[in-house]
Amino acid sequence: MSENQKETTKRLKDVHSPADLKRLPIKALEELAQEIRRTIIETVSRTGGHLAPSLGVVELTLALHYVFDAPRDKIIWDVGHQSYAHKLITGRREQFHTLRTLGGISGFPKRAESPYDTFDTGHSSTSISAGLGIATAFKIYGKRNKVIAVIGDGSMTAGMAFEGLNQAGHTERDLIVVLNDNDMSISPNVGAFSSFLSRKMTGRRFVGVKKDLERFIGSLPGVGESVLNLVRKSEDSFMTFFTPGMLFEAFKFKYIGPINGHRLDRLIETFENTKHLDGPVLVHALTVKGKGYEPAEKDPCHYHGVGCFEIATGTPSSGAAKPAPTYTEVFGRAMMDLGARDERLFAITAAMPEGTGLVEFAEKYPERFMDVGIAEQHAVTFAAGLATEGLRPVVAVYSTFLQRAYDQIIHDVCLPNLPVTFAIDRGGLVGEDGPTHHGMFDLGYLRMLPNMTVMAPKDENELWHMLYTALEQPGPVAVRYPRGVGTGAPIEADFHRIDIGRGELLKEGKDLLIVAIGSMVAPSMAAARLLQEKGVAAGVFNARFVKPLDERIAQLAEDCGHVLVVEENALQGGFGSAVLELLSDKGLDGVRIKRMGLPDRFVEHGPAAVLRERCGLFAEGIAGEALEWRTGKSDRSGE
Repeated sequence: MSENQKETTKRLKDVHSPADLKRLPIKALEELAQEIRRTIIETVSRTGGHLAPSLGVVELTLALHYVFDAPRDKIIWDVGHQSYAHKLITGRREQFHTLRTLGGISGFPKRAESPYDTFDTGHSSTSISAGLGIATAFKIYGKRNKVIAVIGDGSMTAGMAFEGLNQAGHTERDLIVVLNDNDMSISPNVGAFSSFLSRKMTGRRFVGVKKDLERFIGSLPGVGESVLNLVRKSEDSFMTFFTPGMLFEAFKFKYIGPINGHRLDRLIETFENTKHLDGPVLVHALTVKGKGYEPAEKDPCHYHGVGCFEIATGTPSSGAAKPAPTYTEVFGRAMMDLGARDERLFAITAAMPEGTGLVEFAEKYPERFMDVGIAEQHAVTFAAGLATEGLRPVVAVYSTFLQRAYDQIIHDVCLPNLPVTFAIDRGGLVGEDGPTHHGMFDLGYLRMLPNMTVMAPKDENELWHMLYTALEQPGPVAVRYPRGVGTGAPIEADFHRIDIGRGELLKEGKDLLIVAIGSMVAPSMAAARLLQEKGVAAGVFNARFVKPLDERIAQLAEDCGHVLVVEENALQGGFGSAVLELLSDKGLDGVRIKRMGLPDRFVEHGPAAVLRERCGLFAEGIAGEALEWRTGKSDRSGE
């Protein structure tokens, strides 16, 4: 911690749990909020992370923990990338400098990390459903504790959030949903007036008087119920006319807001009044994403998730120039070129135009681009609809998020055999975002689907041609590529078609055949060179396709008798399993085969290169495994 930070965290150092907040006056809480912001900015500038989301909810976090009694009351942070302030005031201040580092605290809530983390999160729009489950359990156990789900930052665009709202309203469980609205345009005057109405109309004294009045009117003989219904309708009409709460009232939620999400006094008053309400309640808080850090306020999208940066300017920390373009950048360039060639090309993303490399395409071809929000299921079926009318949709999505649309891939794309291309970014280990974001499973869950073609490029040039090839196919195709820079392979000026199900033998070898896919081809080639120095002649086969698998692998395997399969995917049911199946189907029981890939556990967070090393998926690791397996000698201690 810098000397400057030590000087500016006089209050934060005394906060060891939320109980310490409750002794502070509002003015002190406001000072604490600024200290928390400085700490988050300084830490994330060194570790990278979700800066803008966490800066936007500092006051909201303090107010929630000030009013409610966590962990007995349960606070759920949707997605969880806005939980940094929560971590700082729930006993993790001294560990906060380890945020997202190997062996350090997670960038998301984790139940194993703290009793204050109610639910493990990392993907969006789960908080309301999880909160309803907890509230239902409380009902069964007779507990009176409160459950609060904090959702926003795009998460309300997902259908799952509305499924949760619908069920919560139907069951009338005690559930408080806090809508962290950092995007919706509501004029200050309307917002202030609505805030006043909501705060005053939910006060304990007001609610008590209201209930007494309702009982009195209802007791009037003959006309009581009719008058009461009229009063209720009038109140509802008055409230919903001045607020955007009509939608939530339709879900049978008591709507409160919108309120200023950076006014601690109003937040605390509202939550104090909300605590005693029965049934589902929605508190609508208006916040500024990136609040308190000018670069993040001006460009909250860029600072949503950032690498290391210079605090004074907001620019990325100086470092070595990139040796090659990223796979994401190559995908974006390919889409621009292919879009110019084929007017049928249509690009789809689920709230990730920047992350998937589609910003330039969206600007150039706005009529052939759609950002559907955080709605992967809709994205896939929307693409299927486009395909039925002759368009060639490309769904650009991170591997971990494609998992959310598995049924749609099967039912709406593969079953009718529609030509939808899935451009799957972040395949394999992605680094500091950890287990919720690693793309460990796509090769396994996609290769089993009828009509689906699955391929993975060895470098950026092969990605270029695979995208062209995919768009030429009559059915669904998945192209899976890793996060980060490519190998530096030059990209050919024009596109050419790759023969479906056809890999390439990159190096011959009589002692051992290394069969690699995608990101593991380059380290496998390097491993073969290391093995050559040890007297082992290892061949390397770039499979290119997980499905259909090149059956020449069987002949090559039979010729050398030893096959090492390497993939950056879960071993269970993955690419190595496909090779095993091929050899078994060919009756090659005499061929010895060994598989290398990701272990049967959720891999922790940390630098991607370090995580690969821990899994043995680097040149020396592959060579060492091959040498020990093939010759019985270990190279791990310099032998």
